[in-house]
Amino acid sequence: MRRWLAATLKEMLLLSRDRSGLLVLFVMPAVLVLVITLVQENVMKTMGERRTQILFVDLDGGRVARQVESALTEADGVQLVKALDGMVPDVSAARRAVAKGRFQLCLVIPEGLSAEVRKQARQFAIQALNAEGDHAAPTSAVVNVYFDPAVTGGYRSAVRHLLQLMLLQIEVQEKMTQLSELLPTQFEKALQSALGPMAAGMAPDPAAAINLDWTPQPLFEVRAISVAGKATVKPTNAVQQNVPAWSLFGIFFIAVPMAGSFIKERLSGVEQRMRTMPVSYLALVSGKVSAYLLVCMVQFGLILMIGRWLLPLLGTSAFVLGSAPWTLLAVALCAAIAAAGYGILLGTVVKSYEQAAMFGPISIVVAAALGGIMVPVYAMPLPMQKISIISPLAWAQNACLELLVRGGDLRAVATPVVLLLLFAAACMGVAWAMFSRRAR
Repeated sequence: MRRWLAATLKEMLLLSRDRSGLLVLFVMPAVLVLVITLVQENVMKTMGERRTQILFVDLDGGRVARQVESALTEADGVQLVKALDGMVPDVSAARRAVAKGRFQLCLVIPEGLSAEVRKQARQFAIQALNAEGDHAAPTSAVVNVYFDPAVTGGYRSAVRHLLQLMLLQIEVQEKMTQLSELLPTQFEKALQSALGPMAAGMAPDPAAAINLDWTPQPLFEVRAISVAGKATVKPTNAVQQNVPAWSLFGIFFIAVPMAGSFIKERLSGVEQRMRTMPVSYLALVSGKVSAYLLVCMVQFGLILMIGRWLLPLLGTSAFVLGSAPWTLLAVALCAAIAAAGYGILLGTVVKSYEQAAMFGPISIVVAAALGGIMVPVYAMPLPMQKISIISPLAWAQNACLELLVRGGDLRAVATPVVLLLLFAAACMGVAWAMFSRRAR
């Protein structure tokens, strides 16, 4: 215990002398979270994404449902998915798939939609022509769109507008169909009312007897709903997206100074001198890891405080910690352990500090880009979405979104947490094998 404590204090002393390294670790992610969040606060509200997968659930099977399906199939940038794990999904299965992040949204065509739309269009035509029939106030048929709560506002708006325009075309066609069926009868009645027996063989303009009072009430209502498991939650925003994202980015950058510490000790001969001491190499490494983990946790807390108190002063919404703060802290700790493992591997593999300073930041930035730190994964091209699953930052970011946006718990983030720990163990195992080989 005393040896571990001494090794930890030694690393903390060295870190306190590395002012430039501490500046990078604390100032760099803080500046990034401020600048990127402020930029995306307005951009995310207006931007539209260029590709999306729509899980399509047809409970109606009528003509309107077929028209919706055909329009979505022909739409640019839309991939229609009708099967889930090889089976036609029901609404509950579709909601679960969206809540887990497998799809960004699900469009549900309710049962009896075609008959309801035909009925409402008939009422519209009757009211417009003042014809005889049911003059009950028409209502809009509801089409539900279930969104993953991690989807941003711009994406929701773009998809919702696309669906509204598509349904508007169907609405106009249905109204014109019903209008064409009623017009001949209504014209004949108008002629008879205006001319009486003389109407036969004459065709005066009946417009004066027909009041085309076309109501603006739409036939369809597109209702956007955010789902997370069984609960309905508020959608994400720039703050909820960027604060955990850039916190994780800063945590993984701990690998660069950590690798540099290993390299400096090896090149200066400090490593050889420490190996002559009656202290196991594992104790020395664990002390180094403990010191850097402490820095990561302080850094993580700093970014969360910026999101909670500083960003609202600059005009954004405040960062919401969620219902499982201790689980979020555990995810951050596992991410820090993974970053420390990568730092140990990097410090063992590379031969010079210059190599570590070049390869370390580039590899972390690439992993961050693939992991959804800079741009949400669902906004990437499909090949990049598939590649993103290999990024440790993607695992950590998905876990944070599960907790902060989807209302998940420890069980929901078990898989990414295990992957982070396995990644750390694999990096440390490879580093230990290379160190043992070099020592022999």
